[in-house]
This record gives sequence, C-alpha cells and structure tokens, in this order.
Amino acid sequence: MTIPTENVGSLPRPMSLQNAIAEYDAGNITQDELRTIQDEACRDSITRMEATGAPIVSDGEQRASSFATYPLADTLAGTGLADNLAGDGQYFAIFTDGHHRQLPRLTGGPFRYKTYAADYLKDSIKYATKPMKQAVIAPSMLSLLYPLDDEVEGYTRDQFLHDLCDEAEKDIRLAFEAGAKRVSIDFTEGRLACKNDPNNPWTGRNMLESFIELNNRVIDRFTPEERTNIGIHTCPGGDCDSTHSDEVDYAELLPHMFKMNAGYFLIQLASEKDKEYVYELCGKHSREDANGVAQVCFIGVIDPLNPVVETPEQVCNDLVTAAKYIPVERLGSTDDCGFSPFSIDVKPKHGSPDVARDIAFKKIESRVKGTAMASEQLRGTAAASTAG
Repeated sequence: MTIPTENVGSLPRPMSLQNAIAEYDAGNITQDELRTIQDEACRDSITRMEATGAPIVSDGEQRASSFATYPLADTLAGTGLADNLAGDGQYFAIFTDGHHRQLPRLTGGPFRYKTYAADYLKDSIKYATKPMKQAVIAPSMLSLLYPLDDEVEGYTRDQFLHDLCDEAEKDIRLAFEAGAKRVSIDFTEGRLACKNDPNNPWTGRNMLESFIELNNRVIDRFTPEERTNIGIHTCPGGDCDSTHSDEVDYAELLPHMFKMNAGYFLIQLASEKDKEYVYELCGKHSREDANGVAQVCFIGVIDPLNPVVETPEQVCNDLVTAAKYIPVERLGSTDDCGFSPFSIDVKPKHGSPDVARDIAFKKIESRVKGTAMASEQLRGTAAASTAG
C-alpha cells in the first residue's frame, strides 16, 4: 500500500527570470535570450524536485506566462498575444489583498491556441530522470474569453465552444505524446464560480454546472485507461500569497466537481479550517466508478502561501485522518496549489521569490517523506486489522 503523491504544477520563478521577462516585455532582450534563462530555471526546477524524492516531477511552469494564459500569450503582460484576442477581457479573479488578474477578450474566430503545454514539456523532459507530469488549463476557464452578454460578430458562442473543446483535447493529447505520465487540468475557477463577487460579474451567474458540462465534453473524449491519468485541480486561488474564494464552503463545489469523469483530483486542503469536514465530503462524493474509472482524491497537505514548512509528521497525520473517510486505495497527497501560478509573483509573505523557491522544495520533501510515513502506518493498520 503506497499512497501516491504529486505536485500541482508551478514553482516560484527566480527573480532573475522575472527580471528577464520584464526586459523582454520592454524589448531589451530577444526571445531567444529569454528562453535561455527559462531553460536554466526549468533544469534547476526538475533537478531540485527530483532531489526531494518526488516520484513524479514537473518543470515548475517556468516558461508559462501563467497556468491560464500560456496558450494565449508569451508573457503575463500580453507580449505575443494570440490572434483574435485583445488585452481588455474580463477579470478572472479579484484576490483578497485587492489585486486582480485579467483574461484577454475574444474578438473573432476561429479560436486556436498559440502555444500548447507540450511545447514546453518537449524542451523540459530532457532534463528529467523521473516521470513528468504536465498541467493544462481547463476549457471552462478559457470559456471566459467570450464576452458574457455580447455576441462576437461572425463567430457564435457555440462555434467558439466547439473550437475550444477541440483545442483543449489537443492540448491534453499532445502532452501525453510528448512524454507526460500524468496530465492535470487546472480548475481553480470552480470554487470561484460558487461565489457572488459584485466586482466580478461572471461569478454571480451560476456557471458551475455549465463549467462541469463543458469540461466533461473534453474529458469524455478519452478512454477510461487514459482518464486514469487525467486529473482535476481545485483551489481557492494562490497568487501573491493571496486567495480569491477560500470562504466558499466546499459543500457547494465538491458534489458537482466529482461529476467530472476524471481519474484523480488534486484538492486544496492543508489551509482549510476544518479539514476533516472536507475529507468526509471527498469520501462521500468521489466515485468508485466514474464512467469506468475510480476517482482518486489527492488531498492538499502543503500550503504554498505559508512560508512555514510543514513537518513530515503533519503530512502523515493529515493522510491518516483522511483515510478514515476516503478509501486508502483512492487516497493521494499533493500541494494545495501551484507555488506561483502566475509568472510574475514576488511572494510577499516569503520575502522574495528566491526564498519562496527554496522553501517550496523543502515543503515538497516534507510531503514526500510524510506520505511514505502514512503509507507505512496505514499498511501496518491494515495488516493488524487482517490479523485480528
């Protein structure tokens, strides 16, 4: 009985990389010069993550503008924006510290990704000696590119959603073809969809069910064997050490989220006030048979927004408690969120992105060690129960 463990995706970008992105946006360095610095950050990310003992690693999304905008633009500032997009789209989220993140706006069709996650993975996998995972963005997030109420001239919403699903499927398939062992779909908009923020119009429109349906339009194109390695990540946001929806009761999200026919779920939990309540919800609503695949709950045991490093014992205790509600064969561990989902993030609670980066690897090592401890403890408990 070995409990699987997996990171969500991103790591803090070194300050040198964030400075280089700014220089690229200003036109002071070439894209090739920026790529050289990104390559080094990816190599360092993989090497240091492998050193933690993690059984599966990622490149920390060091080349991506953000978890949401990597298909759309070269940088978070919008340099290299894809065709048929303008920079003045709606807010994705407004965070508790007051800052916001904005999406582009669709101006015409057809909709096509400019960059696929596999384009980054192909350049990173050469640095890895362990299996790699790749995070991709949910079609539900990118559906917010289309204006909420207006029609894009010559390009209906239905046409856009058809193209979007094709592109999202392609993004996943290309990641597997490039060598990813696992592909997780970022669905941070799920919890936010349960919140009615008067400053953010899309959140008050009860869009969760339509998000679930749209994502399943893509997920259901894959076989059960493929979906075993396709995951969903949910969290209340994690940018600049701030969140956007952690006050939303998970009971509003989880019964709907587990309707997606994915094989595993990466669920923010380490920073929850009442973890056991959410463990129980996961056990109740995750499915042993989701259209041919058993749903594994990877519970968050690491808080990327808090600079205090969790101990392996804390990680172990969380998993042992979760096993009271979630079958052990469908239990895993993860981090609450990516450590820096947006490429420009100074990690204010940590002091600097470089400090946050060092802390991230310590936290990952604790997750790996604590998960091994829980596996051993639960194996012993199961053996004792059998013997009794």
